Amino acid sequence: MPRKKKKKVLILVVAYNAEGHIESVFERIPDSIWDSKEFATEVLIIDDSSSDKTAELSLEFKKKHRKANMRALRNPVNQGYGGNQKLGYYYAVQNGFDIVVLLHGDGQYAPELLPDMIAPILDGDTNIVLGSRMLNKWGALKGGMPLYKFLGNRILTIFQNVVLKSSLAEFHTGYRAYDVRTLKSVPFEHNSNDFDFDTDVLIQAMDVGSSIKEIPVPTFYGDEICHVNGIKYAFKIIRSSFLSRLQKYGIYYHSKFDYSEETEYPPKLDFPSSHTFAVKHVAKGAMVVDIECGGGHVARKLAEKGCLVHGYDQRPAGGAPLDGVAFYHKLDCDNFGRSFRFSEGRLDYVLLLDVLEHVKSPEEFLAALRHKTAEFEPTVVITTPNIAFIVMRLSLLFGQFNYGKRGILDLTHKRLFTFRQLRSTLESSGYEVLSVAGIPPPWPFVFGKGLFSKALMLANLLAIKIWKGLFAYQIAVVAKPLPTLEALLKSAELEKELGISRRRNETDG
Repeated sequence: MPRKKKKKVLILVVAYNAEGHIESVFERIPDSIWDSKEFATEVLIIDDSSSDKTAELSLEFKKKHRKANMRALRNPVNQGYGGNQKLGYYYAVQNGFDIVVLLHGDGQYAPELLPDMIAPILDGDTNIVLGSRMLNKWGALKGGMPLYKFLGNRILTIFQNVVLKSSLAEFHTGYRAYDVRTLKSVPFEHNSNDFDFDTDVLIQAMDVGSSIKEIPVPTFYGDEICHVNGIKYAFKIIRSSFLSRLQKYGIYYHSKFDYSEETEYPPKLDFPSSHTFAVKHVAKGAMVVDIECGGGHVARKLAEKGCLVHGYDQRPAGGAPLDGVAFYHKLDCDNFGRSFRFSEGRLDYVLLLDVLEHVKSPEEFLAALRHKTAEFEPTVVITTPNIAFIVMRLSLLFGQFNYGKRGILDLTHKRLFTFRQLRSTLESSGYEVLSVAGIPPPWPFVFGKGLFSKALMLANLLAIKIWKGLFAYQIAVVAKPLPTLEALLKSAELEKELGISRRRNETDG
């Protein structure tokens, strides 16, 4: 029977001007870590361009203890607390480690507890272990944590738990162990190089569903030098926590909170939205073409109204029929004139829900749609983001224009409209605008489906009635394609033939 391969554990020691503590930190690492029979250990110290002898003392310790599997690196240029961690985690990923434990070179966290930090991940109980000083709250003060730091830690942690919907005793410990697979699954290289790196990586881990376990660790504050600017740190923590949630709702974007290639758009059928607008404006029993039908959320509702829905999308249906879509067709919207086919004898409605902002030329697309459906003269229901929404205006006021995975500034959006611009585009493309409405943001996605969201939705709907150009998140239009010149000519010729026939009948009579 083949022997089970040992797990590889990296003890990452980050250090800056730690000559007074670094040897003690190494000496306090238990023998069970250096000589473990369960896992293979390497200790990596990265000296962040210290001005003292941190690196030299680390090398001397390695020479004295030749059996110790150690490697010492020194950054030629200071990378910052977060930047130093990035190098260590990249090293862990590139060299096939299974677990990496962060240990500070100033002795603030007890190396004696390394076995306790590693064990839960080795056993498969969790992905991340945090050594928390706040599980025994008053113990932190007894260990010498200054009162202002204690209060700051508690206030920031409470705020983050509320914003991130978590329940950690402490976000701000520097003693932590990671399953390297978790680090591989998040873009930690885009995180801050400063002390808020620790918060960034925890937010990322939560977002990808990694489990976190906290264990109590003692607090020790000695003569180590603190390099943290408390006010600056607190501001960055609050900002990062808040913006990470805004990114989920399409209001903000940063690559460090971007985890996937595809974004699945959820149904919006139980509150005022583009989906409910479309369902409301389609009559019962209608023949409907749903362009970019996605997962078929609207089609399902229309099927309940007795409608027959032809779904068109650029992505294949994946073998299984889409819910509510009677017939599925593959379509390239940027080559609509060549790829659109419709062979039924009747067409009542065309849905363009969040379509126009994705095509290269909305004018060409609308013109092609008008010609392709000329014989039916269907009602066209259109929704698209409102670039003049108040959040966008305020963002520009503060010099921000952040694209993201969803929302008004979706990374895939190619054209954006105001109410006036959309009307102008439709009219110049040969459409009569029958009605225009504003749609509020999907507040239930932001704050849940409680009373606060309902109140916010009602207030937003009222604001839209007052000034839809400012307070509408999306533009909703019902339009009718005007007859094409070809259709008018055919109609005129038919009228002429009917007139001639009528006169002949009168003469014969």
